[in-house]
Amino acid sequence: MRFDAVRLDGLGGRLVADCLEAVTDGDPGPIVRRVNGRQDMYFLLPPGSTHRRPWPGVAVRFNGEAGRISYVPVPALEGSTWPLTWRCPPTEPGRFVHPLLLQSAVVALLLNRPGSPGGG
Repeated sequence: MRFDAVRLDGLGGRLVADCLEAVTDGDPGPIVRRVNGRQDMYFLLPPGSTHRRPWPGVAVRFNGEAGRISYVPVPALEGSTWPLTWRCPPTEPGRFVHPLLLQSAVVALLLNRPGSPGGG
């Protein structure tokens, strides 16, 4: 399966994942969580959706852009794949996190709050 992904590290990734789950009634699309280290969140998006869209610096993009190779860790749907787990597993083929919703949450939660980079 092909997809793009956006990685958010640590608390920022958890805040955005919490927000997306809340506004989508618990089904924001597939989100992978790394449970050790920085505890990254990988948001899986439709293929080609991150290439020409401007993303804030806190969001690391992974895509099939020409001349670029990206690696995104994805856990198995069943069984132990430590340190990776599904924060939100895929619910149906072709279901992804909505890019504009993710981008809006990143800007609102990570950039437009007091004490954040670029925030007020």
